Amino acid sequence: MQSLPEVARYLYWSPRTLDEVRPALYRKTQETFLEGEGQGLSLAVVLRETGALLGDVSMTLRSREHRTGEVGYVFHPDCGGKGYATEAAEVMLRLGFEEAGLHRIIGRLDGRNTKSARLLERLGMRREAHFVQNEFVKGEWADEVVYAILDHEWKARQAESPTPAAG
Repeated sequence: MQSLPEVARYLYWSPRTLDEVRPALYRKTQETFLEGEGQGLSLAVVLRETGALLGDVSMTLRSREHRTGEVGYVFHPDCGGKGYATEAAEVMLRLGFEEAGLHRIIGRLDGRNTKSARLLERLGMRREAHFVQNEFVKGEWADEVVYAILDHEWKARQAESPTPAAG
């Protein structure tokens, strides 16, 4: 998945070889707690019926003092439009707010990544900032867009949503 140009298009890294994926995967396996700033939790997302890897989702603690986290995700392009990324990212928001006690969770993306922006909007996140050409990535200037949701907004959203059926 990480070797695909369409997967790496809006990320900081270029398509990776297997030798480049190994250390990145090892780092992800070490991300198991939201303890110190910059630390996080990364989870593989697999299809329950087959065990096929669909992608991964993460939560990073950005500020302990301000109780701020950042959600992230990377999915195989064949998984698009099926709700997998939305479901997985929603689980990370729940963990961030309900288990880790975060006050604010952000999502940052390349301004051209409209699919990712729509996903964050489906999660109830609002667009808060658009930084024009603030990052030089892969030889070009890129815009960065920041979305966010607060704990009380999350709670209100959960109160409005029907409880999912156990399965």
